[in-house]
Amino acid sequence: MKFEQPLTLSYIASLIHAKYIGSDDFPVLGINEIHKVEKGDITFVDHPKYYDKALHSAATIVIINKEVDCPEGKTLIISDDPFRDYNFITRHYRPFEPSMSQVHPTAKIGEGTVLMQGCVVGAHSKIGKNCIIHPGVVIYDHCEIGNDVILHANTVIGADAFYFKRRPEGYDKMHTCGRVIIGDKVEIGACSTIDKGVSGDTVVGSGTKLDNHIHIGHDTVVGRNCLFAAHVGIAGVVTIEDDVILWGQVGVQKDLTIGKGAVVLGQSGVGKSLEPGKTYFGSPTSDARAKMKELALMKRLPEVFEFLDKQDD
Repeated sequence: MKFEQPLTLSYIASLIHAKYIGSDDFPVLGINEIHKVEKGDITFVDHPKYYDKALHSAATIVIINKEVDCPEGKTLIISDDPFRDYNFITRHYRPFEPSMSQVHPTAKIGEGTVLMQGCVVGAHSKIGKNCIIHPGVVIYDHCEIGNDVILHANTVIGADAFYFKRRPEGYDKMHTCGRVIIGDKVEIGACSTIDKGVSGDTVVGSGTKLDNHIHIGHDTVVGRNCLFAAHVGIAGVVTIEDDVILWGQVGVQKDLTIGKGAVVLGQSGVGKSLEPGKTYFGSPTSDARAKMKELALMKRLPEVFEFLDKQDD
């Protein structure tokens, strides 16, 4: 999330009553969790295992729970609870905005777009021209939909990221302040769900077609002209390049990349990044032809055991 205008390090630190290391007027341009940071962004870290990753990321302002050496060109905010203070800042600059109308007054709807009965469009969302939004569709706040998009019944665009910190008293929710960006000529089937980025963007590229009952997690980027069949489930922070096909019930683990033109056959489980232009199958996935041969050999195992038993006799 980018702030509407640049802020300063001293001002941000004063909001959360924290000590800081760096110049008072150091520029602060936005806030983002570690997977999506850019120069000028705030990020946070609260576990020694991830200190190096945060301190050497693109972020230039790091909220951290221990005084450490500050890398050149960066600043630190020292907090006894970085997760809490990160949430405070995001809530301060992007608070929840309730709406009692079908279309929030701040939403913008393009010429020729049809909103059918029972759909809802949240605050600051934008829908392009000549779209069809079917009954029961919910578009949360700060979402952007391109031109010539079709959203089928009961699809949800922009629900909160599934992101929690476990504490002794229970799970603490990460405040979601990101967006969903959907390109032109995208079609999304009924009862599908696309979560917002935690504080960045979840993206579906132009020309991509999604079947019914598909879930795309926070901060995932789907390329152009992809095709996903029913019951595909994609975790957060996944990059899916252009022209990828995922057939029915494929599951994709978080924080990986599926290369351009890859095809993943039905009921496969993707647990690591896949190279472009190949066909995959299985859980975990591997080359589809090799996996099919492996399965064929497994079917012959009873014959092998029977042969070995006879040899023992």
